[in-house]
Amino acid sequence: KNLNLDNIFFINKSEIIKLINANSLIERYEVFKKYPSTINIKIVKTTFYAKINNEGKTFLIGSNGKLTLNKSDDRELPYIFGKPNINEFLKFKKIIDKSKFSYTQIKDLYFFPSNRWDLKLKNDILLKLPNNFTYEKLDYLYEFLENYKGENFNIVDARIENQIILNE
Repeated sequence: KNLNLDNIFFINKSEIIKLINANSLIERYEVFKKYPSTINIKIVKTTFYAKINNEGKTFLIGSNGKLTLNKSDDRELPYIFGKPNINEFLKFKKIIDKSKFSYTQIKDLYFFPSNRWDLKLKNDILLKLPNNFTYEKLDYLYEFLENYKGENFNIVDARIENQIILNE
């Protein structure tokens, strides 16, 4: 409706791209003019990774780095507490995906102004991560948790280099 679709030769591709980019549900797309009278648009929908509160409203963070208003979506996604930069969150998620942890094990994510993250797992164990964490450090924590299943602790603090501190 926003484009003049009278003649395919006069359609401005940049206007189509502008309209598509305005939609937060689109991960990537391809636009093709098929002469004499068709425009094909191939769209891949974004994947939602987490929920976050922004100005009193709950949004979904997409793999495209855009926020989408959460309209009674009952997806079981981790909730982010704090105000991270969305690109920093996406980098953080890539590190988690590269580690032995499954992203589906995570219940909540906590972001601190010092650019540090904590992970609350679905089994209610809180992992306090250091500022300079890597997927290797996450793998180490994963193996630690596997070896100490059944132990009575709720907090695993890995913020200090070469130490793990446990709290009930």
